[in-house]
Amino acid sequence: MTPGRAAREDGHVTDDHKDRGTGTTALTGHLQQLLQRVRAFDLRRPVVWNGLLTTFWVIFAVLDFTTGGWRTVAGNRNAPEPVVLLMSMAFSAPLLWRRSRPTAVLVFMTPFALINVWTGALVQAAYLQEIVVFNIALRLPIRALARAGALVTVPLVVGSVGFPHSWDLLFVPHLWAFALAALLGIVVRTRKEYTEALVDRAHRLKLERDQQARLAAAAERTRIAREMHDIIGHNLSVITGLADGGAYAAAKSPDRAAQALEAISTTSRQALTELRRLLDVLRDHPAEADRTPQPTLDDMDALLTGVRTAGLPVRLSVRGTPPPSPPTAGRQLTVYRVVQEALTNTLKHGGTDPSPTAEVTLTYRAKELEALITDTGTTRDGPEGGGRGITGMRERASLYDGTLEAGPLPTQATATAPATAGWQVRLRLPLKDTPS
Repeated sequence: MTPGRAAREDGHVTDDHKDRGTGTTALTGHLQQLLQRVRAFDLRRPVVWNGLLTTFWVIFAVLDFTTGGWRTVAGNRNAPEPVVLLMSMAFSAPLLWRRSRPTAVLVFMTPFALINVWTGALVQAAYLQEIVVFNIALRLPIRALARAGALVTVPLVVGSVGFPHSWDLLFVPHLWAFALAALLGIVVRTRKEYTEALVDRAHRLKLERDQQARLAAAAERTRIAREMHDIIGHNLSVITGLADGGAYAAAKSPDRAAQALEAISTTSRQALTELRRLLDVLRDHPAEADRTPQPTLDDMDALLTGVRTAGLPVRLSVRGTPPPSPPTAGRQLTVYRVVQEALTNTLKHGGTDPSPTAEVTLTYRAKELEALITDTGTTRDGPEGGGRGITGMRERASLYDGTLEAGPLPTQATATAPATAGWQVRLRLPLKDTPS
C-alpha cells in the first residue's frame, strides 16, 4: 500500500490526510458551496431574498418587543411600549429597500434612532442600521460612507449625554458595530471588484486568443494560397507552352513532339510531387509529411532550364560578390518564387509574335540582394489585373522588409531603333533583418 493511503476495516481505501486533518477543508468547501447557492438564488430572485431577509429581522424585532428583551439593556424600562414597537418596526421593515436606496433608508432610521436614545429604550433593533451601513460601503462611494457615519454617530452622542451611565452599553458597541460593518462592506466590495476584473481579463484574453487564432489561420491560408499559386501556376504555364510547341512540331518533327510530351510528363510529375508535399503538411499527422527542403538560389538553374524547355529563352546574370554567409532560406525562397512568378507571367502574357525573351539579373550589394527580371513581351493583359501573381510577390517581399516594383520597361525610341515593348519586375531584399 502506497504512503498516504490507509485501508479501513470495510476494505475501502482513503487518504490519511482526509481522515486526520482535512475536516476544516471539507467544512470550508461545504460553506463555499452553500454561499454560492445563496448568491445564485439571490441573483435569480432578488425580490424574494430581500423579502425573506426583511421578514426575518421584522420577526426578530417584534419578538424582542413582545418578550420584553429590550428592557434588559434599556436605560429607561418604563419607556412607552407603543413607541418601542414603532421603533422596532422602523428599524426592521425599511431593510426591504436597503440595496436600492441605502442612504434614504438610513436617513429614515435616524429620527427613530434619536427617539430611541431620548426615551432611553435602547432597543436592540437599532443595530439593524449596520446592515444598511454594510450596503452603503458595498455599493456607494467612500464619501457616502462618511455621511452614514455621521448619521449613526449623532444619535449615539445625544444618548451618551442623556444617559452617562449607558456609555459602555450604547456608544462603544454601536461604534464597533459600525466599524465592522463598514470594513466588511469594503472587503466584500474589493473582492467583488477584483473578481470582476479577473473575469473581464479572462474574457478579454479569450477574445484576444480567438482573434490571434483567426489571424494566424488567415495568414496560413494566404501563405498556402500563395504557394499553391506559385507551384500550380508556374507548372501549368510550362505545360501549356510545351503542349503548344508539341502540337506545332507534331506534323513536321515527330521527334520534337515526343520530346515535348516527355517534358510535359516530367513537369506534371514535379508539380504533383510539390503539391502533395504541400498538402501533406496540412494533414492530421504532419510527422509523416515529406520534408524535402524548399527551393533555394541553388535551384535557379533547374528553374530556368524548365522555362527554356517551355519555349522561353532566358538568361541568368549574377553581379557583385555573394556574402560569406548565404541569405536565409526564407529570403532565398522569396527570390526563387519571385523569379518563378515573373517568368510564368511572361509565358502566359508575353505574347507570341515575336516570341519574347527574358533575362534574370541577380545583384549582390553590401546590404541587399536585387533581382531584376525583364522580358521583351509584346502584350500584358494579366499581371496588373485581378490575379494574385504580383500581389503574392509583394507579400513575399514585405515579409522580409523588401520592396517589389513591376511595370513596363522604361524604353524610348531612337533614330536607329524603334521603341520595344517589355516588362520588368525588380525585387530588393535586405540581406539581414532590420528593426521595423
